[in-house]
Amino acid sequence: MRYILIIIFLIISYVAPAQEDKEKKVIQITGAIAEGDSLRSMPFVHITVKNARIGTISDYYGFFSLVANEGDTVEFSSVGYHRNQYILPNNMEDNSYSIIHVMIKDTIVLKEFSVFPWPTREQFKYAFMHEDIPENGETRARKNLSRENLMAAAGGVRMEGSTTYKYELQNRYTQLYQGEGFPPNRLLDPIAWSKFIKAWKNGDFKKKENINYLPND
Repeated sequence: MRYILIIIFLIISYVAPAQEDKEKKVIQITGAIAEGDSLRSMPFVHITVKNARIGTISDYYGFFSLVANEGDTVEFSSVGYHRNQYILPNNMEDNSYSIIHVMIKDTIVLKEFSVFPWPTREQFKYAFMHEDIPENGETRARKNLSRENLMAAAGGVRMEGSTTYKYELQNRYTQLYQGEGFPPNRLLDPIAWSKFIKAWKNGDFKKKENINYLPND
């Protein structure tokens, strides 16, 4: 009799959670996320359902949409903000639920840290006393803007993204148009010669007279 009661208890313990999960209603959650200080929309916030492989990210305007069950715990997390949770209510009448969630900044105060240019006071004093400092700001500006210093600084500056993009397009055009060979010689181009002769006959290369636009006295 005792073994029969144990078996019945085990069956009930396994069947009850399954029935409870089946009775949970699936909810479509939509909402917006805002900052606690300025109430501005927060993009790219991670929204996940706790203990489930369900999640999403808020868009550029702070809106999100997620599917979960009644009673689930929804977690909100973002770098620099407190991680917080929101528990969905049970026994909802509708299959949709809307919320506006506010994120609070996580402020961390670090200890004061001083950075010195030299390891010891003696080295700093020696460098300060023996450094050849210009007398005024104009002299320092002329020294920093000299050709040698500008050339040295330009050598360590990388090209911008737009410049690199144009350079890569030019190389790609050269490979496709010239077949990775030498550029064509314009002196042997008959079309260029015909245009030159036509322009010569039309008098395009004649020297134009100088026109004085000054008012007459």
